[in-house]
Amino acid sequence: MIVYADEMPSDEAAREVLLDRSFGPERFRKSSERIRAGRLPAERLSLVARDGDRLVGTVRLWHVTAGRDRPVLLLGPLAVDGACRGSGVGAALMRLALARAAERGHGAVLLVGDPAYYERFGFAAAAATGLSMPGPFERQRLLGLDLVPGALGGAEGVIRPTGRLAPVVAPEPAVLAA
Repeated sequence: MIVYADEMPSDEAAREVLLDRSFGPERFRKSSERIRAGRLPAERLSLVARDGDRLVGTVRLWHVTAGRDRPVLLLGPLAVDGACRGSGVGAALMRLALARAAERGHGAVLLVGDPAYYERFGFAAAAATGLSMPGPFERQRLLGLDLVPGALGGAEGVIRPTGRLAPVVAPEPAVLAA
């Protein structure tokens, strides 16, 4: 049975393995990854799907600005284990993530993804027409969804990160043998 829950710190290693399998090392070259780099996801908006003790799905939302000063969320990545694709895990994670974002008072969500998949959740390229990414991206894959009517109306400019910075972990000092 699939269970949906908040991501826990202990999920990190399994999440990275799932993302590597789903997207490969190219994922680190994407503009959306550059926006997320060095940041923490939005609080209580990192979700996982588990089948027993196995992590089979993940999605996170991140604080960004849509243009100059319009706070919105950036969704991604959404990944589902190959053995579970087509079983509704991704759709369930999306619906839960969007519901949580709305409950927490967020006005809109952006993402870069397949329009054919994300349109069923209400995402549209037209909602992100005036926006761009800080780096290469495919215009038709930049999608937006208003959680509050008109939240993305007239948004223009580059999408920029605004969320909490991830803590920097200092390396352990080397111990020299005498």
